[in-house]
Amino acid sequence: MLNEGEYLAMKARDANAAEAIVSQIKASTNPAVKYKDSRPITDLKHMIETSARKYSKNIAFYQKFKKGGEYEKITYQEMLNMVNGLGTALIDAGMKGKRIGIIGDNSSQWAVSYLAVACGTGVAVPLDKELGPVELKHLLIQAEVSCVIFSGRFRETFQRIKESGETKLELLIDIDAEGGTEEAIIWNPEETIAWNPLVRKGIDLMREGDRHFLDAQINKDEMAVLLFTSGTTGVSKGVMLSHWNIASNLMVAPTVLVVHDWDIFFSVLPVHHTYECTCGFLMPLYKGAAIAYCEGLKHITKNLAEVKPTMFLGVPLIFESIYKKIWKNVRKQGKERILKFLIKLNRKTKKIGIDLGGLFLKDIRAVFGGKMRMMICGGAAINPEILEGLQDFGIQAVQGYGLTECAPLGALNPDTAPKAASIGIAFPACQMKIHEPNEEGIGEICLKGDNIMLGYYNMPEATAEVIRDGWFHTGDLGYIDADGYAYITGREKNVIITKNGKNVYPEELEYHLGNIPYVEESFVFGQDSDDGEDTVIVASVRLDQEELAALLDSDPDKEAIEKLVWEDVDKINSEVPFYKKIKKLIVRKEEFEKNTAKKIIRYAESNKEEE
Repeated sequence: MLNEGEYLAMKARDANAAEAIVSQIKASTNPAVKYKDSRPITDLKHMIETSARKYSKNIAFYQKFKKGGEYEKITYQEMLNMVNGLGTALIDAGMKGKRIGIIGDNSSQWAVSYLAVACGTGVAVPLDKELGPVELKHLLIQAEVSCVIFSGRFRETFQRIKESGETKLELLIDIDAEGGTEEAIIWNPEETIAWNPLVRKGIDLMREGDRHFLDAQINKDEMAVLLFTSGTTGVSKGVMLSHWNIASNLMVAPTVLVVHDWDIFFSVLPVHHTYECTCGFLMPLYKGAAIAYCEGLKHITKNLAEVKPTMFLGVPLIFESIYKKIWKNVRKQGKERILKFLIKLNRKTKKIGIDLGGLFLKDIRAVFGGKMRMMICGGAAINPEILEGLQDFGIQAVQGYGLTECAPLGALNPDTAPKAASIGIAFPACQMKIHEPNEEGIGEICLKGDNIMLGYYNMPEATAEVIRDGWFHTGDLGYIDADGYAYITGREKNVIITKNGKNVYPEELEYHLGNIPYVEESFVFGQDSDDGEDTVIVASVRLDQEELAALLDSDPDKEAIEKLVWEDVDKINSEVPFYKKIKKLIVRKEEFEKNTAKKIIRYAESNKEEE
């Protein structure tokens, strides 16, 4: 712990670093950098305290605390009081400087817990709610977690893990537990503590003069968050992020895409992932916006209508599903031709400043709540036609790009000049380059900036592999156009190298397969030919049965289905070089094996098997 003079000197240096980033933003000559009002923040504690002062009466959270109930509101000032109360109580419980896991559904309690841990207590360890007990125990051991804050359904799991004696667990806190008054809380390591009375106890301690959390020293360059990746090609790694990694990301990102203090973000993606955590949780709080928590995937349409959000962060699976359902309903109503005509007409009238969408597309916009203005897709590549289709509905839709190791944003499309096929441009104070491009200009995408992680936890060799000369090597292959927009062609580890040395990017073929209306999802991989002399490109596809039925008989046989698919695959084959042609087709009925981020696991042999 630094003495007062040392700490004040450190914070002065931190303030200069934040001002330097803001200065670079203001000095940017990039025409895409339109919004230059980012305020300097040195760390997450500084961010949340300044936001609470600036936007004290704004709504921070909309949440349903009772199933089937109404959305309730929590203001910025109320949020800060809860953060300070929980942080004070955690320090009082002996958690200062320790690792604290957080797991559960997206909620204000999750958000408050994350901030209370990271902003003065210890290190936050967000955990994947889809993991089983064995995997969770492994991560608790690996991360040396001393306390877990969890949604009620995990209570038995963590009690058993704690009782096993194989972890460092000292304290369990149940977000959903019915607890007594704060006076009744006794720090008994054998008991599980209820979250609400714990917060109230911390508030009482502050009233009595306890300032341990309020005056906590924050070193912006030390690990504040330990996140475990959910990769599709190997074992999870612990990514160490500092306050500065995240704070710098928050300052530079909203310079190419505007976030208003009246925006309402719709939170549906798992908040333990950095994409949702930084962009859908911390970003709105930095900018004075609100977060509305979805009750679950089954309730998306209902909740959109109830809360009428303006911002929606999603992954391709969600956006594609909503988009396809809209067109299915249009076709069922026999209105496909008229809608296509209206969209075509509206494209022309918008060029002269007349938008007919408010009149003719009102019902479609109502599906998104009626006030949706921006949809941002990340997590994986999306078919550009989906983004363009959403634009036709009158909702701006763009792609972004990020990785956990980048806290996570690496690139984003500017809202003033988006390119649907691109992942976007680099931010001010950040750099992007292509490492060792081939004759087509394709090489590994590399990123540089203050948002790059500290490293992988207890994995110095793995860290050295990806961070070289200050550049983070993403493992993604792509190119950058003359305007500075980046495009991903594939993942370096996924590239299929044929026997004659040609590179085939499976994502490229999967993109084409995804354009076939009845293809639900696809997975392309390579395997040796029977004689071992060649590489066979294989496409495994899962089909949309409803779309299939509209094209074939109600109960088509295997041959009829394969004939239909081959006809469309041959169209793809006619447009690609010989070495990229799909030579083998697998039509599967079962879901692909996926990770918790719902991405197909490419190394899983079950995904390559014929049914």
